[in-house]
Amino acid sequence: MKLLSRYISVGSTVLASALVCAACGGGGSQEASPSGSSASPVRADIIKVDGSSTVFPITEAVAEEFQRANAGMRVTVGISGTGGGFQKFCRDETDVSDASRPIRPTEVEACATAGVQYIELPVAYDGLAIVVNPKNTWATSMTVAELKKMWEPEAQGKVMRWSQVRAGWPDRELHLFGAGVDSGTFDYFTEAINGKEDASRGDYTSSEDDNVIVQGVSGDEGALGFFGYAYYAENKDKLKLVPVDDGDDANGKGPILASLETVKDGTYRPLSRPIFIYPKLKALERPEVRQFVEFYLGKGVPLVTEVGYIPLSDREYEMVRGRLSSRKSGSMYEGTDSHSQVTLEQRLSR
Repeated sequence: MKLLSRYISVGSTVLASALVCAACGGGGSQEASPSGSSASPVRADIIKVDGSSTVFPITEAVAEEFQRANAGMRVTVGISGTGGGFQKFCRDETDVSDASRPIRPTEVEACATAGVQYIELPVAYDGLAIVVNPKNTWATSMTVAELKKMWEPEAQGKVMRWSQVRAGWPDRELHLFGAGVDSGTFDYFTEAINGKEDASRGDYTSSEDDNVIVQGVSGDEGALGFFGYAYYAENKDKLKLVPVDDGDDANGKGPILASLETVKDGTYRPLSRPIFIYPKLKALERPEVRQFVEFYLGKGVPLVTEVGYIPLSDREYEMVRGRLSSRKSGSMYEGTDSHSQVTLEQRLSR
């Protein structure tokens, strides 16, 4: 089943109405609470999920299958972005938060202040694809340094043409498309490329809806964008993938194309990452939430590949399920660099 057919499915019992409003700004929730207040308590008969647009296709697919297998249970899935999802989660408005990056220290503090405890569960791998228009004949590869020259805060209003990025590239306008500031993809990209989370030029077309980026780049010969690899895989007939050279001479591999293999084996650096769900410990006391999360890490695993993402290894999934069964709360990334060479299995073993 195709990623986009799941993403825009109308007949799904998953309440994904925010697909319409996600590009309207504000990173809004997909469903108003019964009282109309965004701060209303979570209804006990609904499993409420919100957060990353990157993780959304997996969670939506799992939610659909879970509801088919469990008549009467309801799962709502929102796409407020990783940051927006954590805000709702730490306000105790949701049961599970989708995240395309580890929880930040400020979010850890917000949840602790509110008495919200959680379990960090990696569910898949994803790579950030760098894409250009198919008519772009010059950007056959790109270095991390060149991406930084395009995207760093100092580039705003200054680096406006392709010729300013590399000598020999054409003297034509450069138009950038990328994830919105509430997106975990934005957080990850800015840290990996610019060296600091949230450090980015602001004069680019941003959206929490990755399909907006697809449309923008595919319709503009001078465009460049970034988003999760799965969206490139679903739209490869409309986009051109750019290999990335991490500039590590010791690596000696030169420019690497994002693919299922290079993301999983870690050679596509530094733009490969695990993605997560964060169930709330209190919510896991409800049988339906516990069943949903167990389903996600069991029967839901084949859906990771179906919607275009990279599954963890069998050993890693076993360790993640062990993390859930032992109710191991907190983050594996507290005080550590999420871009370090520590593997996910090593983190799970700690």
